[in-house]
Amino acid sequence: MDWAALEADLGTALPSDFRSLAAAYPILVVDDFLKVSVPRPGAEASWASESREDEILQDLYEMGDTEGYVPFPQPGGLICWAESNSGDSFYWRTSPADPDAWPVVVRTDNGDWSEFPVGAVEFLADVYRRTLDVPGLPRDFPGDDPKVLGLSDRID
Repeated sequence: MDWAALEADLGTALPSDFRSLAAAYPILVVDDFLKVSVPRPGAEASWASESREDEILQDLYEMGDTEGYVPFPQPGGLICWAESNSGDSFYWRTSPADPDAWPVVVRTDNGDWSEFPVGAVEFLADVYRRTLDVPGLPRDFPGDDPKVLGLSDRID
């Protein structure tokens, strides 16, 4: 992964835990529900462009449905790093200046917004362990025997 090129195109550094996650799991799907948007080598510019031009978030912002959150690249703007198969979105709020201190913001498909003072990896681990309650996510996520699919698993 050419992180320098990706971050230059994006206009900001990314959290180190996400960079480590992307190196370990080039594909990551949790319990057939939550898919982490991992950049692919050679497609760094595309990932950066999609992150800068999040049309759904921009539309919500223009409709006044973001509870004060703003799209990136505005200061403190949101960058999406994961989505669910039911329309939930998982973001970083790009404030403070240190990407390793960015909190996770979740917008569920029913319009609930929640912010958590943890990084992406800690957020995923806590959700997986069921030690973090995310209002608006399905009560059965993750399931009793949650699966994590990675690069070696077949994803249709």
